[in-house]
Amino acid sequence: MITCVVHYTIDPEKIEAFEAFAREWIRLVNAHGGTHHGYFLPAEGASDKAEALFSFESLAAYEEYRRLFGVDPEFIAADKIRDESGCVLRYERTFMRPLLV
Repeated sequence: MITCVVHYTIDPEKIEAFEAFAREWIRLVNAHGGTHHGYFLPAEGASDKAEALFSFESLAAYEEYRRLFGVDPEFIAADKIRDESGCVLRYERTFMRPLLV
């Protein structure tokens, strides 16, 4: 299993747009072979940080999902929410492997 952790810097004034963007990606990850563990939004402290975690069975399964970016109309529409609203200022992905007890 591989887990992708996405660290976001968001515009706190556009949190509703970010939530709409997040809901779409939760749906898309789950529909295309992954397990989305959710988005984690600001509650206390810094109001411009958010996180997302989702897993795929393998890196190969993740790469299969990634092939849909820029091609599949639903993926394009989800990215359009981010692009048109400006809710995401910056993001970076980190791949991790879980240690499950």
